Amino acid sequence: MTARFPVARPRRLRRTPALRRLVAETRLASADLILPMFVKEGIAEPQPIPSMPGVYQHTRESLRKAAHDAVEAGVGGIILFGIPAAKDGTGSAADDPAGIVQAAVRDLVSDLGDSTVIITDLCLDEFTDHGHCGILTPSGEIDNDATLERYASIAVAQAEAGVAVVAPSGMMDGQVGAIRTALDEAGHPDVAIMAYSAKYASAYYGPFRDAAECAPRFGDRSSHQQDPANADEALREVLLDLDEGADVVMVKPAGPYLDIVRRVRDTVQVPVAAYQVSGEYSMIEAAAANGWLDRERTVMESLTAIRRAGADIILTYYAAEVARVLRG
Repeated sequence: MTARFPVARPRRLRRTPALRRLVAETRLASADLILPMFVKEGIAEPQPIPSMPGVYQHTRESLRKAAHDAVEAGVGGIILFGIPAAKDGTGSAADDPAGIVQAAVRDLVSDLGDSTVIITDLCLDEFTDHGHCGILTPSGEIDNDATLERYASIAVAQAEAGVAVVAPSGMMDGQVGAIRTALDEAGHPDVAIMAYSAKYASAYYGPFRDAAECAPRFGDRSSHQQDPANADEALREVLLDLDEGADVVMVKPAGPYLDIVRRVRDTVQVPVAAYQVSGEYSMIEAAAANGWLDRERTVMESLTAIRRAGADIILTYYAAEVARVLRG
């Protein structure tokens, strides 16, 4: 820069809404947004989630309507989480061809075709009676390699139901490679993997565990999810997932980890996703309900910050609402 005040006046380009729009460096687009949705087996009507106002556990039928509305609004995709009627130690409902996720995927693929991207979360915590992300040893530890076998089977079941993208969230070592091999060997080489590559052991997941009914019965997930103190480790995890065949890498949570989003974006040459998680959503909703902040402005600012940090794709419970706003 050579000019100085009073010649240089940066405020000139902030003077009107039209000027600010013209020179905006970061823009949200509805196609960049993915809506997380929950479908529960054995309920007759949608169930509101008290800790996440405006979010529901859906029946298969209400899911179909809500998904159609979201796609009409312009969202880029839907990621599906399932809650089965019965759980056991191995999460057997997760890869049951008639299981709730597979049934819901078939519904959505039939209804929506290629008009959106159907993604499935691939983990075991929603399906196990102990609430952990894998198979347990007799001593209560997660058996990494035995869990990979389950993930591989779940991936194939989801692919056969018609999903376009699987999203493994368990943070097991080698999970992307095991899933990629299983998909390819089962004749599904075109199914993509969106890896939860840098998923932190975060306190921000609390409301999600109400929604997905997956709070662990004992202990926590610090043995496999990342330590919030670590940043370099996130890059190591991302690069390992890419070596194993990940097509998209994700940082979760988004807002508290914008530095990680930026470091990942600067490191890789694949799409980077970031998940604005349940705790981020619930904090905005609670503060807005108390009149402590402007809800609409806070929602847009929070998502713009995630995009500005480098996320190409944002998973957010606000996806359909914001898509409607962006569409005008």
